[in-house]
Amino acid sequence: MIAFLAGLLGLVVGSFLNVVIHRVPLRRSIVWPGSRCPDCGAPIRAPDNVPVVSYALLGGRCRSCKSRISLRYPLVEALTGVLFAAAALRFGFGLPLLSALVLIGTLVALAGIDLEHRLLPNVIVGPAAVAGLALSILINPGAWWVYTVSALAVSGGLFALAIAYPGGMGMGDVKMGGMLGTFLGPYAALAVFLGALVGSVTAGLLMAGGKIDRRAALPFGVFLAVGGILVLFAGPYLWGFYLEFAARLVGGP
Repeated sequence: MIAFLAGLLGLVVGSFLNVVIHRVPLRRSIVWPGSRCPDCGAPIRAPDNVPVVSYALLGGRCRSCKSRISLRYPLVEALTGVLFAAAALRFGFGLPLLSALVLIGTLVALAGIDLEHRLLPNVIVGPAAVAGLALSILINPGAWWVYTVSALAVSGGLFALAIAYPGGMGMGDVKMGGMLGTFLGPYAALAVFLGALVGSVTAGLLMAGGKIDRRAALPFGVFLAVGGILVLFAGPYLWGFYLEFAARLVGGP
């Protein structure tokens, strides 16, 4: 039941995240005015604003002007709903679940914005980092310093890479890495590694398919979000697998 309710909440939150993804880069209010068609400006009626369902019933088009609605809208809603339900199954009811839901919502919004605008807004990253640190301390008060040090270490490492390889990543990626540290602690470093791995594989496939050239820059924030989600759900297991693999690689037990 909790997973079902969390999934429904995720659909609603996903609908709100679509507003965030569209308006925050344009520096518009996410509260007012209400949802409206980005092409004709017509207000979206409540029956046409049901997550996922309304998109299907409208055939992916605005009721007023018939312009096509981006597939991003139902995808963000569905993805957030699935991740919220999965988080409820993984963490159960309590503060760890709240922390997971806040992180998921933040990462979905940041990934969507970075994919479309190559931007990781401070107005999202900053408050999320504060919320992540506060929740982590509430969950594990004795380890408050672990999350603080992790945030500083991960952001510091990414900052060094940004200085050493200009153009490879931006300051937004550096801050996002620090934000991951406040939620994930030391496992944030694993999230960065996994994000870089997924990004490298993606870039290789796109280059092999002739979609991009060697100089093209991919939105690293998207891959940081992927790494963050993977570590959120399976960080200890992935770390254990890595240690076992490394041990076998060097001939250990």
